[in-house]
Amino acid sequence: MAALPSHPAGAFNAPRQLGRFQLQRSLGVSDRTLLWLATDPRDGRSLVLAMPRRQPADAVGLQKWLAAAHHVARIKHPGLASVLEVGEHGAWPYLAYDGGQAITMADRLGSQALPLVELMRWAMEVLQALAFAHEAGVVHGDLQACMFLLQQDGSSRLLGLGATLAPQDPAPSMQVQRQEAERDLLAFGLVLHHALAGEPALGLPDVGAVIDRMPPRGRDSVRLPRSTPRPIPEALRSIVNRATERQPRQRYRNARTLEGAIDGWARTDANSGGEPIRLLLDRMRVSGFLPAMPGSAARAARIALMEGECLNALADSVRQDLCLSLELLRSANGPELQGALGDGGGAILTLRRAIAIVGLDGLRRAAMALRVWPGSLDEEQAGQLAQLIARVQQAGRAAQCLRPAGYDAELVALLAMLQNLGRLALQYHFPEEAAQIRRLMQPAPPLAAGEPEQPGMTEESACLAVLGVDVDSLGTAVGRHWGFDDEALWMVRRLPQSVPVHFTEADQDLLRLTASCANELIDALSLPEHQRSAFVQRAAQRYGRALGLSIRDLVAAAQDSACELAAPAQAAAE
Repeated sequence: MAALPSHPAGAFNAPRQLGRFQLQRSLGVSDRTLLWLATDPRDGRSLVLAMPRRQPADAVGLQKWLAAAHHVARIKHPGLASVLEVGEHGAWPYLAYDGGQAITMADRLGSQALPLVELMRWAMEVLQALAFAHEAGVVHGDLQACMFLLQQDGSSRLLGLGATLAPQDPAPSMQVQRQEAERDLLAFGLVLHHALAGEPALGLPDVGAVIDRMPPRGRDSVRLPRSTPRPIPEALRSIVNRATERQPRQRYRNARTLEGAIDGWARTDANSGGEPIRLLLDRMRVSGFLPAMPGSAARAARIALMEGECLNALADSVRQDLCLSLELLRSANGPELQGALGDGGGAILTLRRAIAIVGLDGLRRAAMALRVWPGSLDEEQAGQLAQLIARVQQAGRAAQCLRPAGYDAELVALLAMLQNLGRLALQYHFPEEAAQIRRLMQPAPPLAAGEPEQPGMTEESACLAVLGVDVDSLGTAVGRHWGFDDEALWMVRRLPQSVPVHFTEADQDLLRLTASCANELIDALSLPEHQRSAFVQRAAQRYGRALGLSIRDLVAAAQDSACELAAPAQAAAE
């Protein structure tokens, strides 16, 4: 590496000797710390010395630094490099670590991006260690690529903890400590950015200098470039970009949350049964997909008395309860019934056919299988779920209004509602994460007077940043678990807004587009009033040619479906 650059007044500028240690080369230098590879002549051992960039102001400050460093040295974790010695020479304090044959992340990176497998192992080990230190009340203060020591066995260790402590200052308040912990996470995100992009953010090797140029102090933004030495999965890109968000309130607030997002992505990327999806399926086995909607007991009692009624009447009664409708579809598509049918008719996507297969007894069993509202949710979470259910039902009604001539109204409505399986699963089974995702999607106040408000994240990016998996993948996992075939899974996956809409004559494509259009329309209606018109017009322009729709058709569908919006929320309140 390059020789140690010249330092400002008061900085370490000694010869290549520190007490008994022979300094071999600089491993890293920043505005806060110095890192040296050194040799102990007593036994020839290679050591890494970490020390503050500037000397303590006086003898009292030096003693406080040493006392704090001794405290830090007692914090033990597999991901933290063990401190061999805390000492000082000529009023220069230092922490000594066993260097062995390890190299730093800065040396490993050079101008190349790390392979994802190696990067994820390093990130998880270091984040666990960082979380442990933060929970012990200790922040790092100067996370740099050179602070990560990569062992020969592929494991990694974080060093330099405590090297930047300012012992002349009083013990930091809880607020200051929290701010410094959040700074650690931002710094970690910038190192991740470097490891993926193959070059440091903003071209500055000192992470602290990058942080000073980002809000709230500066105005620069840090985003992963689209052209990188190695392809970056979109979910991982969203996680890293959130860690370095320009808007401070959208960044990760603690190491455990960032660790959970990366772990969720890594497990999901490794196989289709990734951690968030595996956890979702486990929770569905215990708690079902959704709880019974308010008033479901009375509906179940009415259904029990409908012996001999026609299928349409039974389906109309079930359709009033979204949770029962979905439970009925789950039952009808289960492997036992599908194996017994053996007709190759594909997934069952209408209530009429589902009731014909399971019979009235099966319908009663489906109603009885639902947990009492609101399941495990608290009052606020239940209110969010009730509002979401209302929107999903409204999307179904809008899809009926927008469907092409000749298509089954019930099928189109159910497809529009099934395109929200991921959202429903997220709100019921991950309510805290759902709240976090909603916060990330909210626009933020302007960073300076006269500037526009900062846009929030998209739903996809926010979900990827929190869970490591997008909301549509959650819905696909639910549909696959229920027994939907590939054609059904294609139709119940909403068309991404980044994908252009083209005219098609294929039935499954037309049904998917109609359901997607209905959902985008209802999403537009949930926006603030000053934004609704523009987003409704955008939906009309996007789908108009493929589905033969005009803005007037969408407005009419919105008005016709509006009466569906308040019913479930009102029932929940009662």
